[in-house]
Amino acid sequence: MANDSSLRSVSLSHVGDGAFTATNVRGGTVTVGSADTDFTPVELLLAAIGACTALDVETVTGRRATPESFEVNVDAQKLRDESGNRLTDIGVTFRVKFPDDAAGDAARAVLPEIVQRSHDRLCTVGRTVEAGTPIATTIE
Repeated sequence: MANDSSLRSVSLSHVGDGAFTATNVRGGTVTVGSADTDFTPVELLLAAIGACTALDVETVTGRRATPESFEVNVDAQKLRDESGNRLTDIGVTFRVKFPDDAAGDAARAVLPEIVQRSHDRLCTVGRTVEAGTPIATTIE
C-alpha cells in the first residue's frame, strides 16, 4: 500500500510536554500542541477544511483575476455530551474582493459556483468530515 499514489500520510513525533511535530512526506512540518501559541488538533481540522476549499476556489477564480483580498473563516461549536466530544455547526465564510474590472467581474461570476462545487465534490477534507469516515487505530 505504501506505493499507492492515493495514499496520504503524516507522522507525528513528540517534541515536548503537550507538543508534537507533524511531518509530511515532502518534509513540511507543523507543531501541534497545547501551548498558548500552538495550533490545537481542532484548529488544524478547521484550518484544513478552510484551506482545502480555499485552494479550490482560488484555483478557479485566480484564472480570471487576482483577488485584492481573500479571506476564509471557519468556525464550529464544540459539543460535549454522552456521545463524546465533537464539532457541530461547522461554517465556512468566504470574504473575497476582486478588482472592479472585466477580469474581476468574471471571477465574481464563477465564485458562487466554485464554492458550491468545492463543498459538494472537490474538497477532500470537507467531504470526508461530512461523510463521517471511520478511523482505525492500531498499537504496534
